[in-house]
Amino acid sequence: MKRREFIVGLLGTSLWSSAVNSQPRVPTVGILLAGNRDPAPLLAVFKDEMQRLGYLEGQNIRIDLRSAQGRAEALPRLASELVERKVDVILAWLTPAVRAAKQATTQIPIVMAGAGDPVATGLVASLVRPGGNITGMGGITDLIGKNVELIRELLPSARKLAALCNATDSYTKPFLEQIEVASSKTGFELLTVMIPGPDDLESSFSRVSRDGVDVVLVQPSLPVRRAAELAVAARLPAVSPLEGFVSDGGLLSYAGRSSDQFRRATQYVDKILKGARPADLPIQLPTQFDLKINLRTAKAIGLAIPPGMLARADEVLE
Repeated sequence: MKRREFIVGLLGTSLWSSAVNSQPRVPTVGILLAGNRDPAPLLAVFKDEMQRLGYLEGQNIRIDLRSAQGRAEALPRLASELVERKVDVILAWLTPAVRAAKQATTQIPIVMAGAGDPVATGLVASLVRPGGNITGMGGITDLIGKNVELIRELLPSARKLAALCNATDSYTKPFLEQIEVASSKTGFELLTVMIPGPDDLESSFSRVSRDGVDVVLVQPSLPVRRAAELAVAARLPAVSPLEGFVSDGGLLSYAGRSSDQFRRATQYVDKILKGARPADLPIQLPTQFDLKINLRTAKAIGLAIPPGMLARADEVLE
């Protein structure tokens, strides 16, 4: 090879290498889900909002989705995988997923797409000054009491309420405290059922049926679709402060609008990708709430919904 050709070739290789190295890095958003219900609707909200903010998947943003599919014990491993892949931010939905992400990293920003009471569970220092690497959407514990009040309105003669609680969720303590207060005010005898894992749901329903329970309240971090199915099979009314519970077959829910929370959480992701620090971004609480009722489920368990409650409902599934 002639010297001139060698130099030209070397120069070309150098320019190509420089061009490759100068390409802007495409940031990656890791999404960590407990997977206790179908994530597709919320992921659609996330992608729509990201596109509105100027992000196109595969071009200027990458998404790395990890779901525990209802197995809480898988969350620490999945969170560690996202950290090992050096994602730029982790978007986590529900308290167990947020806690797993927090335990996996103190450096990568974490955005809560919705998590119980983040102060009571120790995820953040305060709502106004969260500190650390976590911010996003918190939850309102008053919603739990409102669900108990609706149960009383729906079933004025009901005596015993069972709270189905996730034994592995750090939010269970404040969740149960709110149920205890509301049950006392509304005259319910409360049965607390701690559920270690998804495989224990069926035996839990066998227990509540034996104990003469009139209605069950399901913690959102449990496998809610399966809980709704078991409640129908046992002919028990089931409610939950989780918006998607009714579409999964549950009887009733009064909850913050999950789509709104996910959309607002996505805006946090955008701010962080543009350089904001999680510690400087105050945590927001839900502002839009919906009462939803599943009439198909009501008919399946032989329950008549009062016309006044139906008239107040934001959505009725027929």
